[in-house]
Amino acid sequence: MPWFPIALTTALLTATSDALTKAYLSPYGTIKMAMGRVIAPIIFLAPVFIFSSWPHLDRTFWLTLSILLPLETTALILYMEALKVSPLSLTVPFLAFTPAFMILTGAFILGEHLGLTGILGILLVVAGSYSLNLDKAQSGLMWPILAIFKEKGSVLMIIVAFIYSLTSVLGKLAIKHSNPTFFASFYFVIHGIFSTLVFIIFFKSNPLKIIKKCPTGVFLVGLAQSAMVITHMWAISIAPAAYMIAVKRLSVLFGVVFGSIFFKEQGLSFRLLGALLMVCGVFMIILE
Repeated sequence: MPWFPIALTTALLTATSDALTKAYLSPYGTIKMAMGRVIAPIIFLAPVFIFSSWPHLDRTFWLTLSILLPLETTALILYMEALKVSPLSLTVPFLAFTPAFMILTGAFILGEHLGLTGILGILLVVAGSYSLNLDKAQSGLMWPILAIFKEKGSVLMIIVAFIYSLTSVLGKLAIKHSNPTFFASFYFVIHGIFSTLVFIIFFKSNPLKIIKKCPTGVFLVGLAQSAMVITHMWAISIAPAAYMIAVKRLSVLFGVVFGSIFFKEQGLSFRLLGALLMVCGVFMIILE
């Protein structure tokens, strides 16, 4: 499966981008974090977009784009808030719910139907999220689940995962009506402009401030995000959407490790157990 190493690279780049965003941009607040996250990739992807040849773009492409932009911007704000208010190891793992939600969204929008092994693998990825709070099980089997809803960042990330289950499938639909290289550069440049305008109009936020205050952070986040965008679009164009996103969610494993190493987050053993269960689920998926 040639798409697997590409998707795995996407996972590593995603975790790296999250860690860089939390480390460099979180002191400036949710909206500034979001602005840094979308402005930075424009620096790297705009040249690719400018020199890309435009494929024929039909009505389906433009309709899909009009749905994607507000959904992605909403998810971005919630994502940044989750990273800001909660530990990395208790937020990013819940992105593993995305492929589970995509069992339904992929079938409904793209007509993709997964085999039994693939579905079991995705469910195992979700089960791993239960183990993230396994230390709470001594108070009852429901406590690991209840602990999820007591952590604001965890709840926000579950909402983000659901939105991403829609945008990932819609993104693949848009790729089918364009091409991977064009869409990777075009979409994230347009998304960056759209989100920035939303932040300026509705949140009265100046995009230049975050660039001036933290140029190193913006540059590093932009570099990681841009590389992730290219590998994401490449992988999802040649693999079933739910499978590719499931492998991308190995970023949760990298995120737990990064949280422990760089942010001294506690509970590494339980969170690694949950992340490893997710890894097992991914291996079931690629053996499909």
